[in-house]
Amino acid sequence: MRMIVEQLPGLPLAQRPMEIVERKGKGHPDTICDAVAEAICVALSAVYLEELGAVLHHNIDKALLVAGRVNKWFGGGELLQPMELIIGDRATTEAEGKKIPVDDIAVDAARRWLRENLRFVDPERDIDFRVVLAPGSAELTDIFSRSGGVSGANDTSAAVGYYPLSPTEMTVLKLEHWLNSTTFKEAYPETGEDVKVMGYRRGSDLELMVAMPLLARLIDSEADYFARKEQIIKEITEFSHGLARFEKTEVELNALDVKGRGLGGVYLSLLGTSAEEADSGQVGRGNRVNGLIAVARPIGTEAVAGKNPVSHVGKIYNVLAHRAARSIYEKIEGVQEVYVFLGSRIGSPIDRPSLAAIQLVSHPQIALAHIAPRAEEILGEELASIGQLCRDLARGKITIC
Repeated sequence: MRMIVEQLPGLPLAQRPMEIVERKGKGHPDTICDAVAEAICVALSAVYLEELGAVLHHNIDKALLVAGRVNKWFGGGELLQPMELIIGDRATTEAEGKKIPVDDIAVDAARRWLRENLRFVDPERDIDFRVVLAPGSAELTDIFSRSGGVSGANDTSAAVGYYPLSPTEMTVLKLEHWLNSTTFKEAYPETGEDVKVMGYRRGSDLELMVAMPLLARLIDSEADYFARKEQIIKEITEFSHGLARFEKTEVELNALDVKGRGLGGVYLSLLGTSAEEADSGQVGRGNRVNGLIAVARPIGTEAVAGKNPVSHVGKIYNVLAHRAARSIYEKIEGVQEVYVFLGSRIGSPIDRPSLAAIQLVSHPQIALAHIAPRAEEILGEELASIGQLCRDLARGKITIC
């Protein structure tokens, strides 16, 4: 396999004039779809391994969360129409004479994730489930029974990964994690899980726009809402200042709010997610596998969540590209930024991509010829360990959203 290693001209992203970075928290409808699809994938993989000794063909990467309807008021609210989660695409339902209860596994895994991650969503009452999983095509299913040390790729696909994260990216990522942490929710139980953080960096100034609903049942009035909002803004500002050094950091929370308009001028939620009435969700529209949507970076187009973990390069290569980029950055002195690109050919072994390329931003005094061989070697090592990566994905040991 021939790799391409090139020197990327210009400055690392953190030294360029601007960045746009977004993260959707676990209560965002798109993130719910991604996380539930991945939970189903892990649950199915476990059953396949236990019953048949191998992960069989499945892709649970077509999920749609249809918004419901609620009625809210200061101090409470009621559910008028449940949300609907449509779980679709393909899964092996029978092999070696054994039937696999795919639908039951999918719904159980979805309900478990919802119960464990969204405090105010009752998966028995607040969400209806529709499972539309069908067996895969004969040719794609056959990949799983072919001999060989690793699986053949079940798609022609491309992926990109990069490292390190910029201070802006780290700030956005850590801020959302903190806002949805147990510590913050215990201190501010009136905040919902549908957190979205958008970071705009202009030079050395950072603007953080945060969307996070407050729970209707815990807010007594419009005045109460805005008083709590001001306190939360102070907390976010203080926390953000401790994450990275920017000349100026501005924080805005729930920018659509307008005082004096009552319920029409505040961001209230009954269940903690906008999927209750305002916004539907879909797999693939949320965070990339490093947890961010970074507009100034190369971004792959694959919906990673729910894809099978042993042959679908749309998942495997996205995770591996970010890991390889980090490994190259950490092991080669003088490298400032790394981008790794991987492309597959359907049917070819997943440890032998059709295209493997590395782009390096390094200090000017370091010649590419001195570091390119080591970069190739590190990427080769990551590809050689792809079997362990697949096993970790199958067991849910790697977070991908």
